[in-house]
Amino acid sequence: MNLLVTNDDGIYSPGLAALASAARRFGTVRVVAPDVEQSSMGHAITHSRPLSVRSTPSVPFDAHRVNGTPADCVALGCHMWREVDVVLSGVNLGLNLGTSAWHSGTLAAAKQAALLGVRGIAFSTSTSDDSEPDFAALAPHLDRALEFVLEQPKLGLVNINIPRDPVGMRWTWQSIRHYDGRVVPIKDPRGRPLYWSTVVPLEAAEEGTDRWAIEHDLVSITPLRLDLTDHAALAEVMQHHPLT
Repeated sequence: MNLLVTNDDGIYSPGLAALASAARRFGTVRVVAPDVEQSSMGHAITHSRPLSVRSTPSVPFDAHRVNGTPADCVALGCHMWREVDVVLSGVNLGLNLGTSAWHSGTLAAAKQAALLGVRGIAFSTSTSDDSEPDFAALAPHLDRALEFVLEQPKLGLVNINIPRDPVGMRWTWQSIRHYDGRVVPIKDPRGRPLYWSTVVPLEAAEEGTDRWAIEHDLVSITPLRLDLTDHAALAEVMQHHPLT
């Protein structure tokens, strides 16, 4: 099995090294990742300038860095290494739950893989303000989740979130609770205005969702799809308001 590993935290992220190390057990690993952090980049694709790919021997894998987005990395990686079986993205330094699926660069890489007809699996984990995740402690849980999902070939796009101290795994669905989306103004040392965007949930997590699982120290495994169609709404309007 050929596994292409990428992320949005940049090629030197410890989360990328942890995922690439775990992936080695399942096949041949190649890393193609952004040269700098691309967090919350979403599914941006670079089209206004050419991209470069540079070998990165300081990373202990067959590693290459790209001056582009996570989705760019997957597109280039699959182009250069044409026999890719699975794209693994992460491990992101920070959870990707609920509506973050819309702007996560980590998930965008997995979605780009699915768009290219390749399985895409995204991994994220908890962080704190004063320390990075303990990837040595998380390694058994990462290995178990990766092995479990790789054994499910019908899962073409998957979002996996790992809490700080996991006690189990759970199938989940995406939380769709609302967030505040506030813009908080601040000033820089010269008094010039700056702004922070906040992402604070306004409601409790629904049982069975990705947010709920993390709150209960469970590894959350959420199958996703590319089709954004509201099929229930479409069926209703087609029935009551047919177009000719």
